[in-house]
Amino acid sequence: MSKYESDNRAQLNRRQALLLPAAAGMGVAATGNTLTAQTQPRPASGTTSTPRSAVANTQYGKVRGYVSEGVFTFKGIPYGHDTGGENRWLPAKPPKPWNGEYPALIYGPNCPQRLHDWVREQSFLQQWDDGYQGEDMLKLNVWTPGLTGKRAVMVYFHGGGYSFGSSYELASHDGAQMARHHDVVQVSVNHRLNILGFFDLSEIGGPQYADSVNVGMMDLVASLRWVRDNIANFGGDPDRVMIYGQSGGGSKVTTLLGMPSASGLIHRASAQSGGGGNPPSAEQSKAFARRVMVELGLGSKDVAALQTMEWAKLNAAANAAAAKVNGPALRNLGMGSAMGGPARAGSGPTVDGRIITMRSFFEGAPEISKNVPMLIGSVSEEGNRMSSRPTEKEWHTALAGVLGDTKAAALIAAMKKTHPEKSIRTLSYGVSGLLIRNNVTRMARLKYEQKGAPVFAYYFTWQSPMLEDAGAWHTAELAFCFDNTRRCDQGTGNTPEAQKLARTMANAWANFARTGNPSQPGLAWTRFDPDRCPTMVFDNRCSMVNDPEGEVRKLLLS
Repeated sequence: MSKYESDNRAQLNRRQALLLPAAAGMGVAATGNTLTAQTQPRPASGTTSTPRSAVANTQYGKVRGYVSEGVFTFKGIPYGHDTGGENRWLPAKPPKPWNGEYPALIYGPNCPQRLHDWVREQSFLQQWDDGYQGEDMLKLNVWTPGLTGKRAVMVYFHGGGYSFGSSYELASHDGAQMARHHDVVQVSVNHRLNILGFFDLSEIGGPQYADSVNVGMMDLVASLRWVRDNIANFGGDPDRVMIYGQSGGGSKVTTLLGMPSASGLIHRASAQSGGGGNPPSAEQSKAFARRVMVELGLGSKDVAALQTMEWAKLNAAANAAAAKVNGPALRNLGMGSAMGGPARAGSGPTVDGRIITMRSFFEGAPEISKNVPMLIGSVSEEGNRMSSRPTEKEWHTALAGVLGDTKAAALIAAMKKTHPEKSIRTLSYGVSGLLIRNNVTRMARLKYEQKGAPVFAYYFTWQSPMLEDAGAWHTAELAFCFDNTRRCDQGTGNTPEAQKLARTMANAWANFARTGNPSQPGLAWTRFDPDRCPTMVFDNRCSMVNDPEGEVRKLLLS
């Protein structure tokens, strides 16, 4: 039997901020198998049970889950070995095979990380779960309508940049509704983050650490290999695997699309409110590693000390080194360097020429994923942190410091004209939304110009009825594309309008996973082209719009 997770549930070191600090059901989709076609025994609706039928085979041994309201649920399945101690910064080793049945009943540990300390309103809207942490975190979760069949597989990679977050950090990440009402197999993944996932020890520890700078991304490839080799035992089709992620998860998606080791493991991809970043060069990351060793006061070859050191001390040294190697963090209307700023060394992947060979969707669309259909989009109030309540004058002053007085005035006037119904506070959150809209259209254009598989664009503008002025904040669409408005009622209100929109969006995502086309009866979705920028706008009324808010977003390009 493999080593199980520790019962010591200390409060997680938690995510401190998004990449975007603010500056100023339910029918089954028309395609795919029907839920009634399953042969597995299933309990009455509304019950949770642990039947003997909730056991699946993996290449490492059997896993036992449970059934909740008709959904077979497996949490914390190992796809890799413990990454602590002597395994730190080495490519993931496979789990040790076990005898008997592994109890896949609870989520696995999250990668050690900073404690979540967001403003209370934002925590309320997003319903955070800090979980627990540990270095035996290479675990994934599976929700499926049944253990037979060949359903499309949807693999979600969480946000938080490359520094924080987890597969269950938000209530919206729960995959039961997608399995229950949209007949897909849903998967989510934990992996190595921050300095534990991205630290170049090649000069310090020698050739065995040649890949240490990118092991966090290699973990995700290992999880996709597990899906390829095992998902058929959970009713999934290994030849129809969609990867998707939001914010930092979107960056993971675009990075994976350019990784040779991930080629053939991905059949559709969606980047949501993120992607197309500018990772550092190998030399930048080597210089960063040298600086970390200086901050720690260690000799240049002392790998053994690094392997036993408390994570918090490593993290503090990494933060200090990043400040000295990179200089002050760039502030660009709340976007930092997330959307195309200068490359910064630290917690994140590196273009090492072997594991990661290009800056995917920054330099161009990767040729190896030319035939993978893509879905790319964002939300309208990406910059919402709820703590900012500027007057119009204060907002103008903040914008003028970046854009200049004339351009700031023009942008404010254009935004007020486009959305007279929105408050100054909500409009101020929308500047980051326009920046990410520019990034969405840039990435979609790069994909389109490959003349390969299609790309589809969306814009989520639904305004939350909770906590006036919240708008459509960063991560707001997740409750809808996971069909989780009831579970996420603190952000959605679970209103009839929210429920209807969630059915529509979740159907679109499931259809995209199945066929590579997110269209559904009554809502055809036009492929993106850079001349018209056709975009699906998700709101109380969903429709295709050519370049929504195009004139306003282009002000930030001039």
